[in-house]
Amino acid sequence: MTQTSAEPVSAKTPTGVRLRAEDVALGYGERTVVDHLDLDVVAGTVTAVIGPNGCGKSTLLRALGRLLKPTSGQVLLDGKRIDKIPTREVAKVLGLLPQSPSAPEGLTVADLVARGRHPHQAWYRQWSSDDEEAVTQALQWTGIADLAERPVDELSGGQRQRAWISMALAQGTDLLLLDEPTTFLDLAHQVDVLELVRRLHREAGRTVVMVLHDLNLAARYADQLVAMCDGKIVAEGEPHEVITEELLAEVFGLAARVIKDPVAGTPLVVPIGGGPA
Repeated sequence: MTQTSAEPVSAKTPTGVRLRAEDVALGYGERTVVDHLDLDVVAGTVTAVIGPNGCGKSTLLRALGRLLKPTSGQVLLDGKRIDKIPTREVAKVLGLLPQSPSAPEGLTVADLVARGRHPHQAWYRQWSSDDEEAVTQALQWTGIADLAERPVDELSGGQRQRAWISMALAQGTDLLLLDEPTTFLDLAHQVDVLELVRRLHREAGRTVVMVLHDLNLAARYADQLVAMCDGKIVAEGEPHEVITEELLAEVFGLAARVIKDPVAGTPLVVPIGGGPA
């Protein structure tokens, strides 16, 4: 990351922690959504934030991505207060994909992905061969190079999500924040997108934080889970440490059995219902 005047404010940030929330409170107006929250995002991991609707998952991600300023506490990026780092410099390190992003009508996939290069532009440095190569590589990584000239609004849901991930990749960042990247996708496309995320992590070394609703997919594709309830973290750790029958009952109000996924070996949530009518 380019050096800035943003001074380190926490000498206790452990080595390898890319993002840190320290005693963070977040809210909208008079309403507090997240209160006194601490979280470390370690380099080289995939972290999934889970929890019931309205618990503060997306709000936390917005704060980690510098879109929402804490009412108290602080967020650190590589040991520096993120709100003190220039926006352009943050965008060179961190890419954020919000929920259900929208593109202008008629915008092509190539033009959308090219927007990821904006943090690298300046009045003295316009479009270059490096930018072209970054866009080409991003399209190849996500497997949509053949869709480059297609309008984004003509793509399927899964293709569209790959296009947005391509834009984040074109930024050249190694830290990705994905807010519900599988929303509105059918199961096949959900798996497709998460397989891409896993490949970006394993083969390209990306550190990823994503908000997910599907507990079984979160357990399968994340190294670390962070479970939230009522604006607080109630459990964090590896999937088998977090996904327990007790937590499902406490946090989600869900009666379920947790068994071993026969394919992935990760925890598999089986809800207990009344059975066939």
